[in-house]
Amino acid sequence: MKYSRVFIDAIGYELAPHVIMSSDLESRLEPLYDALHLKPGQLEALTGIRERRFWDPAYPMHQGAIAAGKKALHASGVSTDAIGMLVYGGVCRDNLEPATACAVAEGLGLDPQTHLYDVSNACLGVLNGIIQVANAIELGHIRAGMVVSCESARQIVETTIDRLLQTKDMETFKRTVATLTGGSGAVAVLLTDTLMSSQGHRLAGGVVRSAPQHHRLCRWGPDTGIPASGLHTMETDSIGVLQNGVVLGIETFKAFRDALSLSADKPDKIICHQVGATHQNTILDAIAFPKEKDFTTFRFLGNIGTVSLPITAAIAAEREFLQPGDLVGFLGIGSGLNCLMLGIEW
Repeated sequence: MKYSRVFIDAIGYELAPHVIMSSDLESRLEPLYDALHLKPGQLEALTGIRERRFWDPAYPMHQGAIAAGKKALHASGVSTDAIGMLVYGGVCRDNLEPATACAVAEGLGLDPQTHLYDVSNACLGVLNGIIQVANAIELGHIRAGMVVSCESARQIVETTIDRLLQTKDMETFKRTVATLTGGSGAVAVLLTDTLMSSQGHRLAGGVVRSAPQHHRLCRWGPDTGIPASGLHTMETDSIGVLQNGVVLGIETFKAFRDALSLSADKPDKIICHQVGATHQNTILDAIAFPKEKDFTTFRFLGNIGTVSLPITAAIAAEREFLQPGDLVGFLGIGSGLNCLMLGIEW
C-alpha cells in the first residue's frame, strides 16, 4: 500500500477518569495470592504496568469517541460537513447493532451523506479504519474522514477478578493475567487530502501480514456488548502470543521496510501497540531496533486495545518525541494473529 495524497491531520484523545493501580487489583486478589503463595508486586513485575484507567460504570462507548472526535476536529480546523466517512474501530461497542459509529456521528453533527460503519479486528481496528479512510481519500471519493474508538476494561477486569477469587487456580491466573493489564480510553484520528491539510503528517504507505492459524491464542467473548449481558470471559496464551507474534512481527517489519524502500536506519521513530514490558523488549530485540526510538505509555495507561497505538502517538507528539521530518512507523499487532504497519512522514 502506498499513498500520495493522504495526511493524518489531527489525533484527539480522551483519558478515562479513574486511575487504577496494579497494587489496587492485587489488594482485591489477596485471597488468591495467599492460596497460590504469590507476593504483592507480581502483576507489575510480570507486565511492567503500574496503573491503568477505567471509565465510570456503564459509561457508553460512543460518549468517549465523541469527546475524542471533537478534540480532533478542533485541532484540525476541518468542518464537520467535510467529513465523508466515519469508522468506529473499537473492540468495545455499545450494541451488536446499530453501528456505534451512528451514535458518534449524531454526537458530532456529521452530514447525512457521511459513510458510517464499525470495523472490528481486535487491537487493529483503528489502523484498519485508517486504511479504509485513506483508500477513499486516495481514490478521490472523499476529502476527509475520521476513525474513532473507545475501549473499556472495567467490566472484563471485574469479571476476571471474581473468577480468580472463585477458582484460586494457577492455570486460570496464567490464562487471565493479561486481562488485568487492560485500560480504558478513547481516540479519534482525522485524515484529509493534500489540499485540505494544513498541518498534517503524510501517510506514505504500509503492509499487512497475518497468521490466522493462531486465532485461538487470545479470545474475548462471546458477548460483544459493553456491558455484556451473558458469559463474558477473556483468556490469553501469553507465551504463545509473544512467540508467534514476534515471528509475524519480524516478517511484517521486513516487508514494511521493503515496501517503503527504507534504508537500514529507518524508520526514525516507532509507535507500537502497547502490550507490556516483555512484549516491548522482545520485539525491539527481534527487529534490532533501538529502545530509545520507541515511545511507550503502557506503564501508566495499560493496554487500551485499539486506542493504545494512536493515543501513544498523540502523547509522543505532545511531548515532542516525534519531530518534523521523522519517518514514523506505526507497528500494530492484534489477536488473530494480524499485523499492520504504517509509515508516516511526520
